[in-house]
Amino acid sequence: MIAKGIVGRPVTHFLGGGGEAAEQVDSVAVEEPLEIRVATEPVAITMRTPGDDAQLALGFLFAEGIIRSIDDVGAVAHCGRPGDEGFGNVIDVTAAPGVSLDVEKVQATRRGTLTTSACGVCGRRSVDDLLSLCGQVPPGPPLQLHLVASATERLRQAQQNFARTGGVHAAAALDAQGSVLAAYEDVGRHNAVDKVVGALLQTRSVSAESALRSATRPSAEVGSKPALLVVSGRASFEILQKATMARIALVASVSAPSSLAIDLAQRCGITLAGFVRDGGFNVYSHPERLVAEAR
Repeated sequence: MIAKGIVGRPVTHFLGGGGEAAEQVDSVAVEEPLEIRVATEPVAITMRTPGDDAQLALGFLFAEGIIRSIDDVGAVAHCGRPGDEGFGNVIDVTAAPGVSLDVEKVQATRRGTLTTSACGVCGRRSVDDLLSLCGQVPPGPPLQLHLVASATERLRQAQQNFARTGGVHAAAALDAQGSVLAAYEDVGRHNAVDKVVGALLQTRSVSAESALRSATRPSAEVGSKPALLVVSGRASFEILQKATMARIALVASVSAPSSLAIDLAQRCGITLAGFVRDGGFNVYSHPERLVAEAR
């Protein structure tokens, strides 16, 4: 049975260098475009693995500062009708009553009217435009070293499509006790993070600190707060920007961070851990947040 986000494609598998070949069907990750619209106005196009598109759109718009909390959102729906050609590849986000969503925040900091959310930094006019979106991340509680050391193993347990295809990235948010709050896979690592943040928005686990609308709804159910974001692949500048917007105090990556990612983590108060593998890791910023055991 082919899982969601996976398709079968014929492949010829060669055994060694002797020319012996075997015909078989390989499982590969699905990649299709998604156009994100706000009130019918296109703001971004990304190549993604279909599925969880609402979470992807919400996470992307939150990272761009267009929405501040889930209370800003009225509806999220795919455009068109099931059965139409291309149905499912355009999604529209509408504002809640009395809320205005400013799509110019994207257009003002990116070149062109459409961009790819898979590599947003490439379209930015300057690094300062990104930094202006990011404030200091609150210090939060101290985090145990073993939580970071085991983070990529927890992520690996959620990478079912990667185990089948070897062709998708993944991201997960954990709370301070190590419980997984949200985990998603996608062909784009930025998309995987957007899906995680979008899911956290839906459970009210994250919101912008200045979102007064959220404060007016104390009776609303609030999910557990994310303490750690773990990602496959390298930790890029935009991964750190998305974590900063979501006020996640620690980012753990199975691979290396970039120089700009380290600079942003240092400036915004995020603990950045790289090469988190086999029980060890490197810490590039704010190691003071980590403790050997709970205090």
